[in-house]
Amino acid sequence: MERYGGGPIVIYDYDPIWPCMFLEEEPRLRAALGPLVTTVEHVGSTAVPGLAAKPIIDVLIGVRNLDAARTRSVAPLESLGYVYLSEYERWLPDEMLFRKTASGRWTHHVHIAESSSDRWDEFILVRDYLRAHGDAAREYGELKRALAVRFKDDIEGFREAKRPFLRAVPAKARSDR
Repeated sequence: MERYGGGPIVIYDYDPIWPCMFLEEEPRLRAALGPLVTTVEHVGSTAVPGLAAKPIIDVLIGVRNLDAARTRSVAPLESLGYVYLSEYERWLPDEMLFRKTASGRWTHHVHIAESSSDRWDEFILVRDYLRAHGDAAREYGELKRALAVRFKDDIEGFREAKRPFLRAVPAKARSDR
């Protein structure tokens, strides 16, 4: 079982500082990765105004070629304090995941994916759908609060339990188009 960094999972009310934290980190990431980067997006729950979340800023970095990113992104991101979580590629083969920690707490996740990939589309569809549908965002926030109580510090269990909700959102978003 993977344990949540810093203790039990806590879901916080939306904090308007979260977009500012993204805006502070984005230029650092662009500078570190240079021409690898095609685009950078704030995704995940902290990117949805009003949505309760773990206070971890999810950054989605688009690249043209994930294999090139695998060979050229690890050292530059490590220099910014990120740790490459290569073990996650077992279940996220179209993505690289990095985590940044401060004072024992996870603060940022960087997801690197090809901007033409299904994985990229999934991130953007979920974010945009939840931004446009406050009722779905509230439902998701309530689900996360209940799961945090149930799973305590079991982040893997928490992540798996919210997966059905997150799988349904892209389908709803596509049908709304």
